Amino acid sequence: MKPSQGALCDPTTVRDGARARADVVIPMQNTTHAVNAKAALEQVCSGIRVASAPDYYSSQFIDHVNGTEYRGHEGIRRSVERYSKLLSNLRIEVKDQLIDTARVTSRFRVTGRCYGRGVSFDGITISRFEGDLIAEDWTVTDILGMLKGLGVWRSLLVALRS
Repeated sequence: MKPSQGALCDPTTVRDGARARADVVIPMQNTTHAVNAKAALEQVCSGIRVASAPDYYSSQFIDHVNGTEYRGHEGIRRSVERYSKLLSNLRIEVKDQLIDTARVTSRFRVTGRCYGRGVSFDGITISRFEGDLIAEDWTVTDILGMLKGLGVWRSLLVALRS
């Protein structure tokens, strides 16, 4: 089947909002999922618009982050608060995404400042959708990369503060 006939080739990689290949057709719902997953990470998880969490996340949302589990919109608030205490000027930028039916995998970069030092590290989130809302996330971040960026003394200060 030719792409013009509506062939679906999943999974599809999306970079900076554009399709990686012109011959791949992305179902509209999956495009909405990618846009929502990106906005959820860059706006809600960065702390910029935590109050907008219900626009992106189910009220029954389950968040698995580096071995810790958070539930519901209150869990989102607690998770964001935890990272915001660690890093000031917290920003998250989605670098690329992989779309597969009701899931979107997002690769992102976290940046911020800790005790006056700029820090950046990478992470990956798999978001599972129910309808247009994220029902569950699995996230892993490069903690070792973050600690290397902080250096020994700042890492110790972070450990003592936690």
